[in-house]
Amino acid sequence: MVTKIDVFVAISIAIFVLSLAYITSLGGLGPLPPVDVRDIAYQYLNLTYNPWRRFLTSFALESVTAIIWDFRGLDTLYETAVFYGAIIASIALYRGVKITHSRGGTGLSPIAKTVTRLSFVLIPTVAASVALHGHLTPGGGFQAGSIATVVIVLAIIVFSRYFLPGHGLSKERALLLRSIGLLGVGLTSIGLLLISFLLGVNAYIFQNQAKLDAPLSYPSLVDDYTLGGSLLFFNLSEFIAVAFGFMIVFLLLSVSEEDVREVVTRD
Repeated sequence: MVTKIDVFVAISIAIFVLSLAYITSLGGLGPLPPVDVRDIAYQYLNLTYNPWRRFLTSFALESVTAIIWDFRGLDTLYETAVFYGAIIASIALYRGVKITHSRGGTGLSPIAKTVTRLSFVLIPTVAASVALHGHLTPGGGFQAGSIATVVIVLAIIVFSRYFLPGHGLSKERALLLRSIGLLGVGLTSIGLLLISFLLGVNAYIFQNQAKLDAPLSYPSLVDDYTLGGSLLFFNLSEFIAVAFGFMIVFLLLSVSEEDVREVVTRD
């Protein structure tokens, strides 16, 4: 039943939206960006894949990934480090809480478990495809890791919180794999720099393709298949880091409140 309060709220929202639209049309938000593509956006679009300007291009077919991991890669590294720090903080808060495992008859019905087992193959396959093609089509390592996390959530909900630890996917192992993924991001960012020390040439942090004064490049083509240089390695590393980072969080969140309170309130 619609009450007077519901009508009042609906009218108030409509008035607010219309007023905001009218104020915006009068220039209430100040100067807005021009309708035409701005110069920096034009350069990004022009240089993402441009074999004719090989000292400036990323040799990728997907502009967003090129921007994230090449044109502004250092910024993305800091964002990844922040996410990793959040995982560490979560583990610190749950310090001492044990995630036990049991093979008892827990979880949902056999029908739900059978259907979910099919997703254990299908969803990681989609996630891997998104990671491997992140430099070619929309997607990338973070999106792929988020997709893979769906399997983790399903396993906890359908098979119970004991399922993953009971099959060897413990918090400690997930943290190890998460760290390996982050290590992959770090090594990819300085890979050419390390090689340059051995060869005695110049190179830069987060260098993807050769520059005028830095001749080294990550492979951009393999048998006519575009690799995007370092972008493929970044996507795969971030895929691992994000998937297992979220796995740690969901494993911790699946612990019962009683178990957490017992450890947190312990003298």
